[in-house]
Parts: sequence; structure tokens; C-alpha cells
Amino acid sequence: MSTTNLETTPEADAVGTNRWYLSAAPIVRALMHLCVPMAAAMIVGAVYNVINAGFIGSLHDNALLAAVTFGTPVLGLVMAVGGVFGVGGGALISRLLGAAEHDPAKAGEIKRVSSFAVWGSVIAGAVFGGIGLLLLHPLVTLLGADAAAVPATGAYVAVMLAFVPVLAAAFCLEQLVRAEGAARQVMIGLIGSTIANVVFDVLFILLLHWGVAGAALAMGLSNVGVVAYFVIWLHRHSEHVSLAPRWFTLSPAVLKPVFGVGVGELLQASFLIITSLVLNNLAAAYGDGPLAAMGVAVRIAQVPEFLLMGVTLGVLPLLAYSYGKGDASRLRSALRASAITVGGVGILFSAVVFLFRDQVFSTFVSDPSVLAIGVSILTAQLVAMIANGFAGLITSLFQATGRALPATVMSVTQGILFIPIVLLGNLWFGLPGIIWALTVTEGLVFLAGVGMWLASRRSIARGLAEGSPERADEVLEAAAA
Repeated sequence: MSTTNLETTPEADAVGTNRWYLSAAPIVRALMHLCVPMAAAMIVGAVYNVINAGFIGSLHDNALLAAVTFGTPVLGLVMAVGGVFGVGGGALISRLLGAAEHDPAKAGEIKRVSSFAVWGSVIAGAVFGGIGLLLLHPLVTLLGADAAAVPATGAYVAVMLAFVPVLAAAFCLEQLVRAEGAARQVMIGLIGSTIANVVFDVLFILLLHWGVAGAALAMGLSNVGVVAYFVIWLHRHSEHVSLAPRWFTLSPAVLKPVFGVGVGELLQASFLIITSLVLNNLAAAYGDGPLAAMGVAVRIAQVPEFLLMGVTLGVLPLLAYSYGKGDASRLRSALRASAITVGGVGILFSAVVFLFRDQVFSTFVSDPSVLAIGVSILTAQLVAMIANGFAGLITSLFQATGRALPATVMSVTQGILFIPIVLLGNLWFGLPGIIWALTVTEGLVFLAGVGMWLASRRSIARGLAEGSPERADEVLEAAAA
């Protein structure tokens, strides 16, 4: 590194700072710093989902559990609105931070990216939420709710839609904070939100008896706190990120890389809506029992699944920073260590959850028929989770390196494949075919990701060479090998 770079980027060399973990920390320490807090926060969130299901389940009404299941696709789409701006903007910010080690002027572009990402998510969230509220009744019908579940589903979705700008901004801000390597701060924000959510659940569900509407209100209010926390932290501690509206821009230099990566999040959520509609409508033919079992099983499986997501999402800023800096060796080391972690953790935790599946599931459902179906669904979910973990890591690599097309393909492949697989599964095998359709799909998505990764290695190598010209020959030779 030149003398100029040493003088202009001292933070990158200050041991223990967020920037140091991205730039120079040993890979294991960097992964611990970035992934453990993310995994912890996501596990706490997953545990909250289980507790929330317990709160709703304590009302002994399968229609309420089914309503939450019906509303899940909408929540996924809401988060994707924030993801369009947050994931794309966060990956670009990390790349710019890495590139700033060689060209300090690159850091000056970050404030435009961050302002566009945050305000773009708020505006898009307001538009989405407003349209959803205007079309609430057709939307509830489209989600597949039957007559018994329509009132509860409508109440849950309506409250959620009212908070869309807040939810989208919260998810976007989370990505921007992570982009600087501040995983601990993200963990604090998310865990604090979860604790607030539980408190609000007790108040709204158990004391005020507002049912699923209370659950949605609790989620919305807790995310108001998340937004406030992240805004204050960025204002006080971030050297380059700015949320001031004056930096908002529609420059193609910002829009193209942000949307190029972020649009995959929206497409993935859109396909989730479609696949969930198909799944809900197919499962509804078998009664409320399978839907209720599906809702509980998904929440239990989320505990190990979110742990893997903590790794795949946590490593993204490190991959993006290394790519922007042109550090091929660090990029490969981070990818290799992450893959080993995903495989080991996925198998270990899946085994634990699988062994105690009966005891855990029976805590939330007492109906023997629903319990039997739920255990089968949980088994399928755990098998799918491991393949999904590796596919998520490949997707993070594509997003980190700005590979818009393969990142988008990874995002939509699941939806494209799942629909014919679940339809054929239902036709040929009935309910078991529906249950195992996701498992088959995730395996195929992983294989598709491996193929695209192999095909993208040379273009990633060229991008690394551009980030660090002095490494061009070394990188290209490594790619050819």
C-alpha cells in the first residue's frame, strides 16, 4: 500500500475498528465479528417468531395461526422493498469503502448512495402500503384465506401495510449499518427490537386481546424503535454515510448498481408471493390443520435457518470490501471459511432440532393430527435449509461483487422451479408432495448457483484486477487455473 493510502485511510489500519475487520483482520476474527452478532440477532428473532406463535396459539384458534401464515408473503414483500435499496446500497457502500483504500475519493460517493437508499425505501414503502390498503379485500382473498380466516387475515395484513414505510426503512438501515462492518450495532438494534416486540405482544395479545392485529401492531412499533436507533448511530459514528435528503440523487452511477443487485430481492419476494399463494391454496384444500402446522413448523425451522443466514448475510460486507479493494486472496479465504461454517453449523443444528422435533412441536399444537403433519413439514424444512444455506452464500458472493444477472437469477430460480414442482407434487403425491416440494426446489437452486459461480469466476477475477491493478496478472492467472 502506498504512503498516500496509509495517510488517507488510517481507520483501515486501526486494530479493532469496524473498518479493520473488513480490511485486514484475520479471516476467522473477521467472520466472528461480522457473522456471530448477525446470527445471534437472527436467532433471537427466530425465537421471537416461535414465542409469537405461542402467544397466538394460546388463543386456541387455528384460524389465527392460519392468518399469520397467509400474511407471511406480504411481510416478505415488505422486507424486499427495503431490500431493493438496502442490499443493493449496502453492497455498493462496502465496495466503495474497499476501493477507497486505493482511491480515497471513492468514499465521497457513499453519502449519495446512503441517502438514495433510505429515502427511496421510505417512498417506495409508502406507495406499496397505500396501494395495499386500497386493495385490502382483494389482497386477502388472493392470499388464499378461507371464510374462517378472512377477518383475522385482513386485520393482520392491514396493520402491517400501515407500517410498510417504517418496516422498509428499518430493513434498509440495517443493511447500511452492516455495510460498514458494524455487525454488533445491528445485533443490538435487532435484539432490542425483539425484546420490545415481546413486551408489546404481551400487552396487545394477552392483555388487550387484539389477536393477530395486536401482533402486527407490536411488530410495527418495535421497528419504529429500530429506525430511531440506526439513524442515531449512523449520525454519530459513521464517517461517510449520510441520510440527509440533500444528498438524494437519481444519478445512473448510483441507481444502476443499487437496483442491479437490489432488484433481485424484490423479484425473489414477488415469486415468494406467487409460490405462497399457490402453496396456501393447495394446502387449504386439506383444511386449516395443515396450514396451522405449516406456520408453526416454519417458525421452528427458522432457528437454525436464521443462524445460517447470519453467516451468509454477515459475510457479504467482507466479500464486497475485499472485491472493491481488489484483494483476491482475502475474498477466496472469506468464501472458503464461510462455506465450511455453513456446512458444519447447518448439519449440527438440523440434527439437534430434528431429534427434539416432537417435544418442541407439541408445545404449540395439541391436536395429534396437526402434530403428525407438522413433524413431517419440519423434517422437509430442515433438509431444504442446508441447501438454502449454500445457495444463500453464492447469492451473497454475486451481490457483493455486483454481478446483477446471476444474483437476480438466483433470486427468481426458486420461484420459477417451485410452482411446477409443487403442482406436480400435489397431483402425484397429495399433501406429502406439497410438503417436500420446497426441499426438491432448494436442491436444484443450489446446483444452479454452483453452475453460475463457475461460469462467473473469470468476470469476478477481472473485477478484482480493476480494484487493484497491481494484482491483475496474479488474479487472471489464478482464475485461468
